[in-house]
Amino acid sequence: MIFEDLPTTPTAEELVDKAFSRATRAGRAKDGREAQESMLRTAGNVLSDNLENVVTAWPDFAYEVSPFYYELADALVDVDEVRQSLNEVGWAGDQIESLRDDYTGKLRTADRETARKTRKQAFARFADITEEVADDLRRLNDARNELRDLPDIDPEAPVIAVAGYPNVGKSAFVNSVTRASNETAEYPFTTTGIQVGHFDRDRVTYQIIDTPGLLDRPADERNDVEQQAVSALAHAADAVLFLVDASARCGYPLNVQLDLREAVDATFDVPVLTVCNKSDVSRDVDAEAYMSVTEDENVDDVLERAAVAVGYDPGLPSRE
Repeated sequence: MIFEDLPTTPTAEELVDKAFSRATRAGRAKDGREAQESMLRTAGNVLSDNLENVVTAWPDFAYEVSPFYYELADALVDVDEVRQSLNEVGWAGDQIESLRDDYTGKLRTADRETARKTRKQAFARFADITEEVADDLRRLNDARNELRDLPDIDPEAPVIAVAGYPNVGKSAFVNSVTRASNETAEYPFTTTGIQVGHFDRDRVTYQIIDTPGLLDRPADERNDVEQQAVSALAHAADAVLFLVDASARCGYPLNVQLDLREAVDATFDVPVLTVCNKSDVSRDVDAEAYMSVTEDENVDDVLERAAVAVGYDPGLPSRE
């Protein structure tokens, strides 16, 4: 996942302490003006390099982040604010690098005492600039902590979303069709775990996701973060399996289930297949497929229909 390996962002205080500690060690190896220059260069290099590393650790949102992950990220953290903070931190690194060179030039003709005062002035400027971006560094670390737990979904590989009211058999279905590498985890835009599983069809690996808290209730019951997460999922999904329980033993009348089905259909610009689960109990609904997960009836047929609906061709260019 694109945000998974983002390193911890250091605080401004940590960066300054690190830079000045290394500078002190570097100065011990020399004497006089040379010691002051070595300290100045070391501190400037440590700060500018570490600030640049903070920026380059992040992917370019404009070119490297898919619409799926962009919208998920924006649901949790304001992407515009993150980008602004990255710009500010990059600016600070450039400023410190420029000051390092300017003050190094001043040291070249300075006597011992003047060199010491010049180096101390440079250190004060370095610290001031780093402190100017202290809030930006904190914001980036907070964003990193939020984004690293996003679901690991490859938006370039075929994705099938499973929707439907609670207790219609979504999780049982996903559990039954996915191989052992499926993953279940809690993500910050929903209160319960999202399950991401995989199954193979004709040498193609499909991702199948069960999204409790997102696609199991009407849109007006979702909060803003959940709504945007649904919008992100709409970018990634290639087909939706909407499970209904015609017997209504799930606790929700069939007409209410079908209303949600229409809302999901309006949200996703991909095929939405209505699947009647628990068909051993009731088939009293018009559906594209009928199955019973508990009885292991027609489950494979549903997977085949889903794969056909996706229409994935590995030889074609990936979706934009």
